[in-house]
Amino acid sequence: MTAELVRGQNHPLSQARLEIRISAGTPIVAAAALGDENGRIHGVDWVAHPGAPTQPGLEVSRQAAADHRLAVDLDAVTDAVHRVSVLLALPAPGGGPGPVRFGSVAAPFVAVTGLDGSEVATYTITGLEAESAVVALELYRRQGAWKVRAVGQGYAGGLAELLTDQGLPEAVPLAGSIHEAVAKGLARSVQAPPPRQADGDRSRQAAAPAFGPDQGGTAPQGSPGPAQPPYGGQQTGGPGQDGPRPVHGGTGAVDPSAATGGGPVNYSHPRRQTSAPPPPPPAAPPAQPGRPAQPVAGDATGWSMEERLYNQVWGMFEDLARTTAAYRSAVDFAESRLDKELEQALSDPRSRIGGQGDAAREAARARQAQLVGQAREALDRDLAQLVAEAEVVEPALPPAFARWDNPAWHAYRVPMEIPMALRLGDLRLPEAERIRIPMLLRLPLERGLWIDSGRTESFDGTFTDAHDMRRLAMETAVAHAARLLAVYPAGEFTVHVIDPAGSGAQALAPLTQTGVLAAPPAQGAAGVTDVLGRLTQRVDLVQMALRGGAPDALPPGLDTSQQLLIVNDFPHGFDDRAVNQLRYLADEGPSVGVHLMMVADRQESAGYGPLLDPLWRSLLRLTAVPDDHLADPWVGHAWTYEPPVVPPGSQVLHQVLTQVAAARRAWNR
Repeated sequence: MTAELVRGQNHPLSQARLEIRISAGTPIVAAAALGDENGRIHGVDWVAHPGAPTQPGLEVSRQAAADHRLAVDLDAVTDAVHRVSVLLALPAPGGGPGPVRFGSVAAPFVAVTGLDGSEVATYTITGLEAESAVVALELYRRQGAWKVRAVGQGYAGGLAELLTDQGLPEAVPLAGSIHEAVAKGLARSVQAPPPRQADGDRSRQAAAPAFGPDQGGTAPQGSPGPAQPPYGGQQTGGPGQDGPRPVHGGTGAVDPSAATGGGPVNYSHPRRQTSAPPPPPPAAPPAQPGRPAQPVAGDATGWSMEERLYNQVWGMFEDLARTTAAYRSAVDFAESRLDKELEQALSDPRSRIGGQGDAAREAARARQAQLVGQAREALDRDLAQLVAEAEVVEPALPPAFARWDNPAWHAYRVPMEIPMALRLGDLRLPEAERIRIPMLLRLPLERGLWIDSGRTESFDGTFTDAHDMRRLAMETAVAHAARLLAVYPAGEFTVHVIDPAGSGAQALAPLTQTGVLAAPPAQGAAGVTDVLGRLTQRVDLVQMALRGGAPDALPPGLDTSQQLLIVNDFPHGFDDRAVNQLRYLADEGPSVGVHLMMVADRQESAGYGPLLDPLWRSLLRLTAVPDDHLADPWVGHAWTYEPPVVPPGSQVLHQVLTQVAAARRAWNR
């Protein structure tokens, strides 16, 4: 039976190998500190954090996320350790968009579980206000046994104050290095999936985890370790439960409780369910002995088919990440053992002469090849199951999740409500070239997008002309914008374009010719000033209304729909004031329904120096050509991102946007 703890309450632990699952409605930083019998931290090497995610008996996520899974092995900590404290913190303001105090977000939920997923104890951290860091709970040694205690001690001074209170002399520099590591990770992270359902809720067999510190091997940084994979995420919601959304929903109403610092906060956690979701669709007939079960589209827990497919897609992402991590770990182990055996053979003078040494080396290489072969066989078996699942899932995806060549777009109709998520492209790994996992981003957007137009060399070594790269980047931005317009109900999404020199006219043709833009693309310095001025004023008005507790006091005629600003050729046409307005929109806009999509080469804005670094870090960087720049917040794989591609000669964009424009005109009448 699960113990639901309140602050100060403790509960005995019967297992040494545990998983600590953390869920929050916003990205948070998770760390774990080892303490002596007095709770004192003796040095920076007693803290596992995103910059140093593994310590003896501990493994944490490498970046900020809405969900974390921390692996703990109490038998692996040293005898000097009597306490393991779980620390949570909000990212520093310069590390990206988001709240800076726990009082403005949903209460974090922490669960201590066994390796089988069964909950031992849970704790919802309520009562926080101005605090930006908190000691969530602690595992402590008492009379030879371990217990867990709910702590919930918050610190308004953030991580530096928390670590100082724990007795760490290097508290301030360590807190700075943690936030610096998080800021770097936010700029190159894939939004992670929601927590996996129990194995009984999914049809395929999970791959074995990679070797962890407790299994006789050395876990690489970011490897899954002995426990179930520690996923992180940024704006995901559990089945049937969504995290806090920006204050502008599809209805145009303003929700003051969802705004940072405005109105009351709902402390019920978005992951907690009060009733079980409906069961998944009927499973396929039982598999024949020796064969895997036949995959079924929507074979995951959820309140609707859309949510089941969403969870299934991220389950496929998790399985691919985990089986690849297991394969890489096995190969690394085989290589390290081969090096050790060869070193031993060469260290013996007798084995360096004659055929004895050659035989020892050949035997070592044969064992290494056997291990790698076995690992590859297991990987291929898992990949075959994933390929079979992808073949049934891809055709069943709704338009928001589907590729542009999916027949779902031929039956497209303007929706009546906002979908859960949007497909921004595909993800793949080099060991699994046959599999493409849809990259799904939750809606409404919680961070802006940056389409990088500056890369001229793709990850495979092929070069793209700089002019072609700019064209491809703008076409990619148009494809993203078209998809956003297509998945929102009529009148609930508005797109603005700033194209100072008019260089994006050809790529923008699908938007301009169908009439879906709020106004023609703004050109010249005057156009830039006008659009940025109107959008910054909108952000100011909505924020003032929320802070004043009068969301109904907005000026008549204010467009309450979600707003997207596409900026091409930055920084050309932008003066210092316009640059500051752009940064303001990137930081403050998402919380009030104003989103930014930059099509830019970062090097071209290098003249501004570090002034714009927070801007780039706050945006999710995407590329116009395949590139392996994205890292997942679980095991740290470098995933290859493939942008959405409209089939050559296809009229799908024009057909979809024509329907969007017609629906918008009808809505305005």
